[in-house]
Amino acid sequence: MWKSYSQILHKYPKLSLVEERRLIAKAKRGSRAEIEELVLRHVGFVIFRIHKKVFSVHLVRYGEDLLSQVVIMLYAKIKTYNLRYRDRAGHFKPVRFSSYIWKRVDGFILDFLKKELERDGCQMSYDWERFEGG
Repeated sequence: MWKSYSQILHKYPKLSLVEERRLIAKAKRGSRAEIEELVLRHVGFVIFRIHKKVFSVHLVRYGEDLLSQVVIMLYAKIKTYNLRYRDRAGHFKPVRFSSYIWKRVDGFILDFLKKELERDGCQMSYDWERFEGG
């Protein structure tokens, strides 16, 4: 399944910070081509995070659905990215888009898996009476 995405990864390598910020600026103005390119450039990062967070047994079952949902989420995060971010001291601090979406992607992965496992009835339940002192 993941081999089909290797073509995307080779065609859209990682961007420099300057080029990434230029793409984001154009994407925020509504340029569809830049939005698509920005998302495609971050598919590799999303795949890496999915592989990092998901057990292989769940990756086989839910991987494609998870990836498609995270990609949809990327479109929304482009709109909310702050090109003029300043740190607490008020100094301008450019932030990579992957750094901006990292925690949200990880949280989304965990929420998605929790919901899918509960829906499929795979959630583990413990018999706490066995563990009581005795």
